[in-house]
Amino acid sequence: MQTIKLNTGRDMPMLGLGVFRISDKAQCRQAVLHAIRTGYRLIDTATAYTNEDAVGDAVRQAIDEGLCTREDLFITSKVWVTDMKNADTTRRAVEKSLKTTGLEYFDLYLLHQAMNDYFSAWRGLQSAYKDGLTRAIGVSNFFPHALANLCECAEMRPAVDQIEISPFFIQKEALVNMKRYGVVPEAWAPLGGGRYHPYKNEVLKAVADAHGKTIAEVMLRWNLERGVVVIPKAAHLEHIEENYKVWDFSLTDEEKKQIESLDLGLGGQRTKHFDPDFVRMCLGK
Repeated sequence: MQTIKLNTGRDMPMLGLGVFRISDKAQCRQAVLHAIRTGYRLIDTATAYTNEDAVGDAVRQAIDEGLCTREDLFITSKVWVTDMKNADTTRRAVEKSLKTTGLEYFDLYLLHQAMNDYFSAWRGLQSAYKDGLTRAIGVSNFFPHALANLCECAEMRPAVDQIEISPFFIQKEALVNMKRYGVVPEAWAPLGGGRYHPYKNEVLKAVADAHGKTIAEVMLRWNLERGVVVIPKAAHLEHIEENYKVWDFSLTDEEKKQIESLDLGLGGQRTKHFDPDFVRMCLGK
């Protein structure tokens, strides 16, 4: 497992398991436990996923079985926008997430969206960090303008910005902006999030065939070589194992260029964060 250093000085694994939309608690526990057995050490959940408890159960089982220690793992969760009203509600959301998971601390805790009073919410995360409830804090779905605004004005800069990044939405400008502020990029939906039909794409198929790899492995490797942490969602055990097989090959510059030619720009977004109806829906309006 390769790691990347955060602005806190701690190392973060470059590959993790995302558990978005794995609402069945038994299935989630099984997926997380199998991922840890496979070698994963980063697990990404959120309050909105309603499976923080299942993640915590799997972590305790893995530790009890001697697969790892708590210090070996890097557990991430996120506060949903309805709890981002002010610093106190955000701080309480972190405490509630800890209680739900049964963990003593998080390795990373994120603001889930650039919505509601996210500056006040950020102060709540700073408080949680200073008191040891989480060892790093960051944001999710902050586009370059919002991230720049936060980094220029807040006491602490985010360690991570978790955004949608795939060959169909490469986010080149966002990565340049994160590098300026020392923020690590993390990709959700790095396999396309059920869109774009990547497994039928001739460009990706040609690169995969050239390396004797699957298209999923090529898509993940492309992001990793850009310095992007990836957290592919997987519930099936064979997919969890497949997504881990990305450490024994490298892409050529020409292959990377071909993959980046698939970019659809903002038209490749899965979630339309600029849509006012989406914002109102997130806020429960």
